[in-house]
Amino acid sequence: MVQELIDLKQSIVEGRYQDALDIIDELEGMGKQAILRNIESFLVRLLIHLIKNQLEKRLTNSWIASISDSIIQIKKLNLKDNKKSYYIKQAEWLPYLEEAIEVAIRPVSVEVLNGGLKPAQISAQIQRDELINISQKLLDLTYIHTVKDLPNEIDQQLVQLPGGAEWFS
Repeated sequence: MVQELIDLKQSIVEGRYQDALDIIDELEGMGKQAILRNIESFLVRLLIHLIKNQLEKRLTNSWIASISDSIIQIKKLNLKDNKKSYYIKQAEWLPYLEEAIEVAIRPVSVEVLNGGLKPAQISAQIQRDELINISQKLLDLTYIHTVKDLPNEIDQQLVQLPGGAEWFS
């Protein structure tokens, strides 16, 4: 990115404005890609804990904290600086979720059931449609609630998961 800024400055000094605009477009693309990568890492973190919940039929304090924090961080990252539009629109999550599920399987295999399942076994056991549905419901909250209100709204969704009612009671 530093080289791009040097090139931008040089283009402006030399009066090559089209080159400067091209560099600005490239910098904008780089910024968006960095934000999307961060969102994707929080999606994987979210899916790791939702998969563990699905397989172990329970919730823990740390899983709830991680799920909640992931959703809050996604909200913060996904909202553009203009506070009116999003990098990923509400109806565009499916390919991101499908990829995140596949990426999450390997780390889950280390953690779930004391590492007793291999990634292929986890892949065969998980219910992807259910994971996508739960994830989408949680992500939908980010479009209608403030960061301040999100934790309570997330809890309302998590209480419906296996082990949720027991944990929250």
